[in-house]
Amino acid sequence: MLGKGSYQDWNWPLPKFHFVVTFPGLGVWWFQEVSGLETEVDIIEYRHGRSKQLAPMKRPGMPKVSDVTLKKGVFTGDTLSYMLFAKANTKDFEKNDVTISLLNEYHMPEVIWTLTKAFPKKIESTNLNSQTSEIAIESMVLSYEELVIDNVVSMGIKLAKKLL
Repeated sequence: MLGKGSYQDWNWPLPKFHFVVTFPGLGVWWFQEVSGLETEVDIIEYRHGRSKQLAPMKRPGMPKVSDVTLKKGVFTGDTLSYMLFAKANTKDFEKNDVTISLLNEYHMPEVIWTLTKAFPKKIESTNLNSQTSEIAIESMVLSYEELVIDNVVSMGIKLAKKLL
């Protein structure tokens, strides 16, 4: 039984509402919602002519990722979204790794999703209205090549193995 001031030795569940999105060279952006962090593997079905098995064998094929949608964006400085969109519409645009970090109660990352070679596919601004106080970006859709998921514990273990 727990009394006043007793210590609870168990982990609280990690909330999914405390996160940041980091763009290289553009800093940290805050969004109200991130959706589309999914990966899927194509299935290769194969059955050779001498197989006694009636059903085909199934093997994992090429992985696919879906586009990530960031909604209700807030950032400092009005030029950031313009710079990002302007760069995306030129042949000189560089794809960058974008990170989405789920933070704990100490504002430290617990889970990090890295979108490798990401670029903005679509940026939707809010309607301009002097009578409202809305955010600058309604939504941004990012296309990318690979989704890498790390948690801080596994990253610490990897670092320790490298140092040993």
